Amino acid sequence: MRKYDAIDIEKLQKGTSIIENNGIPVILKPSPGEERPGYLDPMELSLMGDHWAGRSNGEEPTEMPPMEVLIPIMRENMGFPNYNLNTVEIHTKYEEITDSGNKVGLWRYYPRKSEKNPKRPALVFFHGGGWIGGSVYTVENFCKLIAELADAVVFNVDYSLAPEKPFPNGLNDNYYAVKHVYDHAEAYGIDPEKISVAGDSAGGNYAAAVSLKAKDEGTPMIAMQVLIYPAVTMADAKVEGYEWSEEFFEVSEEHKDIIKSGLLSLGRPSKMEENLFLGAYISNEENIYHPYVSPMLAESHVGLPKAILAGAEFDGLRVHTEFYAKQLKEAGVDTTCIRYKGMTHAFIDKLGHVPQAEDLCIEIANAIRKL
Repeated sequence: MRKYDAIDIEKLQKGTSIIENNGIPVILKPSPGEERPGYLDPMELSLMGDHWAGRSNGEEPTEMPPMEVLIPIMRENMGFPNYNLNTVEIHTKYEEITDSGNKVGLWRYYPRKSEKNPKRPALVFFHGGGWIGGSVYTVENFCKLIAELADAVVFNVDYSLAPEKPFPNGLNDNYYAVKHVYDHAEAYGIDPEKISVAGDSAGGNYAAAVSLKAKDEGTPMIAMQVLIYPAVTMADAKVEGYEWSEEFFEVSEEHKDIIKSGLLSLGRPSKMEENLFLGAYISNEENIYHPYVSPMLAESHVGLPKAILAGAEFDGLRVHTEFYAKQLKEAGVDTTCIRYKGMTHAFIDKLGHVPQAEDLCIEIANAIRKL
């Protein structure tokens, strides 16, 4: 089920342009319903409704409840109901692995028609949710569509969440999930040389960190990393040349209050104690400088797998996305960077509601097929 016309996908596929940012090319995807600069995509805007990011009443925030009260509320409100866009039968399997020391759920999806193909490509996906929430179910339809379009086996990792399981639990869960897939490639009917990792937001952070850890450890082999609006530096940690400013965002007067009241909050430099998500994930403040927490701070990015980075125009993490693309490209990594005009954070959760989510599935699937 789609809430948009097929012509919108065609516009996104064929109406791209190239801009330069930080000295690297960025593929600019159009907003099918809005050509004016600085405006939110109309479909995205219509879905905001009473979401916190769309409100700006000028009132001071009320006192913050304690974390044990706040986190369940935040978890309950994460994600967005989306649609299954598959046109072929997708097999779904579930297992639990304990390689990391935690019990980790591992879902996998693949088209039934390719079940007997012993050398399919694979993608291991890590959902977003600020390290403290999110769900495999929110990204299930996104993963299933990639499985169909790429004729691939897509794994969806139900990793441990903070604060119950702080760093490095989630990282280790995801790293060992990829290693498990790699070590059991023959049993899964996949090509061990065509295993990619992907994630959105905090999941993008995990995908980048897992790629770094795999390089450091020498295994598993990762063919490609797909980082969707990733958080790649924490709190106020940064490297030379990195800057974050609201001035980097062209915002129309009409949509200024909506965009600046919340949409740009992610990625904005802050003290660790001001960041609820990070405070729950990191128990030792020094860890914000660890490259597996802040991949931007890695000593070297040379030798990392080829990369696709996708960001949203009105997402504070867009600055992370495009600067990390610059770091990878300068390290000799084959890097593609995409910016979706008019879009905001977590747009892949809205598969079927906005064409940009489906378009990104197509881009990822095309790249997997070329491995």
